[in-house]
Amino acid sequence: MYNLTGAVLSIFLLLAGGNTFAAGTFSLNDPSRQIIGVEQSYKVTDKEDTLHDIAIAYGIGYNSIVSANSSVDPWLPDVGSTIRIPTRWIIPEFLNEGILINLAEMRLYFFFKFKDHKFVKTFPIGVGDEGYSTPVGTLHVAGKVVNPVWKVPQHIRDEYPHLPALVQPGPDNPLGKYWLQLSIRGYGIHGNNIAYSVGHRASSGCIRMYNDQVENLFEYVKVNDIVKIIYEPVKVAKQDNKVYIEVHNNYNEDNITKGDVLSELAFKKLSGKGLLKYVDTGLLNSAIKEATGLPTVISK
Repeated sequence: MYNLTGAVLSIFLLLAGGNTFAAGTFSLNDPSRQIIGVEQSYKVTDKEDTLHDIAIAYGIGYNSIVSANSSVDPWLPDVGSTIRIPTRWIIPEFLNEGILINLAEMRLYFFFKFKDHKFVKTFPIGVGDEGYSTPVGTLHVAGKVVNPVWKVPQHIRDEYPHLPALVQPGPDNPLGKYWLQLSIRGYGIHGNNIAYSVGHRASSGCIRMYNDQVENLFEYVKVNDIVKIIYEPVKVAKQDNKVYIEVHNNYNEDNITKGDVLSELAFKKLSGKGLLKYVDTGLLNSAIKEATGLPTVISK
């Protein structure tokens, strides 16, 4: 894990006004380290706990907590059961600076420099719903708006004719308080008025974030920063002489072809990095089948 230490940590805590910023910020000065964060756990103590509530409390997406706890009823987890908190990730790709969004894992990575140090921050997101998929490609931040006005898309007004053409800033505005305009008209990164939508395919193509997290990101992102959007359900890495794989549910495929596609992607990535010879095939197949979204050791 990459933790900020010493004087640099003190500066970040001062800038952030607390420890929230530092907790999700990782150093990238060691290029051999591709895995960030530490997995946590939570013991259910209240019969009214849901995985949605736990995800929000830990600032992670609903998709990731469900994948990491596939045997748990997301609405009625047993009191006393231990929930895995997926706060460890393989970085899918390194940028010099800017935003990387991996739609498959519903996660955003923000790469930046500070005092000649390289860092990455990472946040869960919500993405475009079926039929309104978020576009992939290399874009950039075209503008920053505080208290944006939501121009309601026509397809939403057709479904909900009571909605006005424009929704002013406030608690009913699904854009939240902060809007990062992307270079494709109509698409942006923004907050929300329904926290449960983070970790879901729930938007008309925009990127949704928790309100406190988008406020944090908004402060540091600059106009013209690169925004690279990818779809990578399989990530692999070698670290500390171990081979890891991180597999996410491949929502671009139906259930019949999903496993085959993930297996093909895994073998292609492992082979391309020269790691296939170090892999235990049984562990690899199990990791693909389980698709926990957690970095999993598959070494022989």
